[in-house]
Amino acid sequence: MSIKQNDTGLTQMAENVLANYNIAPDQIRLIQNKGLKTLWEVAFKGRRMCLKRLRHSVDKAMFSVYAQVYIYNNGGNVPAVHLNRENNAITQYMDHLFVLYEWIEGRDLNFSDAFDLRLAMEGLARFHKASVGYRPPAEARTSSKLGKWPGQYRSMRDNMAKWKNLSMSKAGQQGYRSYLKHVDSVIEMADIAIKALDASPYSAAASVDNEQCPLCHQDYGEGNALLSEKGVFVLDLDGVTYDLPARDLRKLIGKQMEDNGWTDKSIASQILGSYEKNNGLSKQEKEILKIDLLFPHWFFAEVKNLFKKNKPVEDSKIERAARMEQAKFTMLQHNIGDIIVISG
Repeated sequence: MSIKQNDTGLTQMAENVLANYNIAPDQIRLIQNKGLKTLWEVAFKGRRMCLKRLRHSVDKAMFSVYAQVYIYNNGGNVPAVHLNRENNAITQYMDHLFVLYEWIEGRDLNFSDAFDLRLAMEGLARFHKASVGYRPPAEARTSSKLGKWPGQYRSMRDNMAKWKNLSMSKAGQQGYRSYLKHVDSVIEMADIAIKALDASPYSAAASVDNEQCPLCHQDYGEGNALLSEKGVFVLDLDGVTYDLPARDLRKLIGKQMEDNGWTDKSIASQILGSYEKNNGLSKQEKEILKIDLLFPHWFFAEVKNLFKKNKPVEDSKIERAARMEQAKFTMLQHNIGDIIVISG
């Protein structure tokens, strides 16, 4: 079957899939069609549901879909997954995978609004807490980042050093000149973060069975956090992975602090305070989070496409990323090896 179809063909496909749930819909509305990932709103006997076509392989989809089933059954704040007539959470139809979800009525949270951000962090904490204990089906491909940070840090650091050499022959070109201007100081920051991680409690914290850790969403933000009458619901779990809570927290704190220019460290304290209302962090977990914030993830993310995919990156974007990393480094670090406490 071709991935690209007209609305009529997609509607017919959805009706055929829904037959596996003994559902003859009263109404179907296509609400998203991005390549393989497709969403329909389904009305049936006064109920609303969301049918989703997945873009993952079966084994990868099983990990995330059955994670959602587990979190829901554990009292977590995710939409229910409706089982088909074979009692399976995933329906295969014409080599495509589909899942039918409970429809959640609500509004998207605005992470730029202090009140909404507080609710979002409380919701993320509930999600993390409810996900602990998940064991995927034997057929699933387990996704885990536990214990992998040191290798990932060193890989990013070594890539940036390698790209410096590649940039020498293109020093006058857009992107490369700004990269050469800042890469040495960024690599120095990476080295300090690597040294701090090696000396931290990370190894012990990550040396646990997967099911003892939460599932990190990896893409939690606006569009994936919905405020309903029952509280904040977490949506779109396609990328969940076992890891320390710091993984999600680093991305969220970094985004909010980046918007602020890394000038007000109270933002990080407020974010953590909201999160810890529902899921407290140990002193060791906070230390690991601070180290992850210290590593120049954002600079790496800005420049990687220039080298990995040969996509042009404007000098201004690299300059901005470098300034942000320096401001972040200054805030987090009093002197080498001494990382400040973010929250009291």
